[in-house]
Amino acid sequence: MKTIKMCKIALLIALSMGVIACGSDGKDGADGVDGQDGAPGLPGADATAPTVSASTATNIEFINHIVADGIVTVEFGVTNESGYAITGLTDASIYLAAKTENGMQRSRDGSVGGNATVGGSSPTEGASLTLLDNGNYQLVAPMAGVQADTEALIRLQVGGGDIAKSPYVLVAKPEMMHTSTTETCYACHVDYAESDLKHAGYVALNTDGEVDFVGGCMVCHNNVPRDVAADGTSLTTGGYAKNTMQMLGHINHQNFEKDFEPANCYTCHAEPVMNTSLAGNGCADCHNTSSSSSYAQVISNSNSSEFDAREFHLNKSGLETLQAMRVSYTAETTAPQKNDAGIWCTTMSLFDISSGTKTQVNIGSLYNKDGDTTGATNVVGKPIVYAGAYLHGYYNESIVGRFAGHGSNEIKTDNADGSRTHCFPSPSSGFDQASIMATARISLSYPGWVQNDGETSMSFTAYSDAVDQTTGDIVEYERRLAVTNDSCTTCHNSETNYHKNGAYNNGGVDCVACHNNGQDRSAANSAPGYGPMVHSMHWGIGNSLSGAKTDADGNNITNSAAALNAINCVSCHADGIDLNAIPNQYIRAKAFNNGDQTKMASPITANCFACHNGDQSLNHMELNGGEISAEKGSGNDGTWFTQPTGESCATCHAEGRSFGIEKYHKFER
Repeated sequence: MKTIKMCKIALLIALSMGVIACGSDGKDGADGVDGQDGAPGLPGADATAPTVSASTATNIEFINHIVADGIVTVEFGVTNESGYAITGLTDASIYLAAKTENGMQRSRDGSVGGNATVGGSSPTEGASLTLLDNGNYQLVAPMAGVQADTEALIRLQVGGGDIAKSPYVLVAKPEMMHTSTTETCYACHVDYAESDLKHAGYVALNTDGEVDFVGGCMVCHNNVPRDVAADGTSLTTGGYAKNTMQMLGHINHQNFEKDFEPANCYTCHAEPVMNTSLAGNGCADCHNTSSSSSYAQVISNSNSSEFDAREFHLNKSGLETLQAMRVSYTAETTAPQKNDAGIWCTTMSLFDISSGTKTQVNIGSLYNKDGDTTGATNVVGKPIVYAGAYLHGYYNESIVGRFAGHGSNEIKTDNADGSRTHCFPSPSSGFDQASIMATARISLSYPGWVQNDGETSMSFTAYSDAVDQTTGDIVEYERRLAVTNDSCTTCHNSETNYHKNGAYNNGGVDCVACHNNGQDRSAANSAPGYGPMVHSMHWGIGNSLSGAKTDADGNNITNSAAALNAINCVSCHADGIDLNAIPNQYIRAKAFNNGDQTKMASPITANCFACHNGDQSLNHMELNGGEISAEKGSGNDGTWFTQPTGESCATCHAEGRSFGIEKYHKFER
């Protein structure tokens, strides 16, 4: 018989006698002062408070359960939104998935696990719901496929009519039932129950009132799929659903558009994945069970107490090599200075830090010259496939444009210490009022690397401090970064680049070298700057236009981020957003289709319009001083980035204000 929490049983008996039998540690407490008699009631509720027969919210207080041969009994209490005990409950349902040798399983015909309902339109014969005392109930559910020693996942829901339906509550759950977690799923889904995705209403809580996302899903999406007949029709045997939980995790999460590596199992599996059968749960979703591959051989030869499929996949896919590279190097570049000829220069360096000390790498000797890049593979022994530098205007903690970069007269010098100096004889005009800073990017190839616009190399970007052109003083480079280190890498987990050698690490900070306030990279003509571009590419117009991906009918295909709830800003902005901290200065913005480089946008409007791009939304922003296509100077005329904007968004929408951004977007988990 299932183990029962004896203190909970004693509590019920004690309540009927007017005494408490167990302390929180399950032991008798010391004698206390006699108190006044009170009416029996729900644990945690006010025993002297009136009871109610209706609710707008219904809460379950689990007491105990018993699993016996062919029958499941659950005792629980219910309260309304004010904590008052509810009487008159007539509706309850219970679902049980049994732990079998094949994993969790509940068949529709009741041969394994089962379910039962009291009340409603289809009550289960023999099921009963009994009021024990004020707000405490006993649900008796016949389940023919259940035995006394069955370990089970049990889900309970009550309510109907005037009594609001409660959330689904998991009142029992076997240990080691799954190795993914609510936290790993909610890194992207954040709060599935508040989304418009399928089955959002089935998200379950545990008995402590915490979300148990994976456990709740597995009540129906078991480890065993529903059986299919020879003609393709679904049967009532096997599992409950056609799609097992592991299929939903593996198959539905393999085809993200960009730089998601499904072999990086650590992304979802917070606990070691122990599986020694290729035909077992999970493996068959991706692998041919009849294969005699090395994978199958490793699985069959492994010791179940030592083999962790996450580590094996990481090594087999090459991710282990990439992860080791990622933490083995760091790049630096010097603040720009003029050489003896009066030309602005910066000197980049790459360091190997794998041993714990900085050892300079010789860029010149390891550089794969442009003429050697055949488009097939890297040159053996020359892993550096890109080494480039740019100079930028820097004003009010903002990169305001490219002062100098690649050109026919750029001078590159490989120095004896392994560093490389880039000098720029022909800088752009219009930056007289800005300081000058440098960025440098060095990209490495790796086994299996293929030249493809730099997209799959591994890059290390360096930002220098700036130099004041008037005084020659060094100005510390700072940039407000409103995302967290893992904002991008939670989904883009391949350790490689997006494009043009830009890496996802540290909130995509490397991307700012090109996608900054002074360079509009367009994002399918949808948004200027880094923040607006990211918003648009995930949830705005840039999502459907990006890459011109089309289906069989020629319609644009949106990327996977569109399926997530766009208001869950906490996915990227884990520390919230302070609209008052956004510098009040323009950012560059292309006019939507003519490529006009003289247009400017106010920063908050540019970010909000990336998603809220309807006419009404734009009209509201413009009425309050926002701009997305303002004429504020002809190109790099040196003044546009010094002009304040007129937008007043933060007045109403900063956190804590009457229409604060947090009231409409989720910034907390």
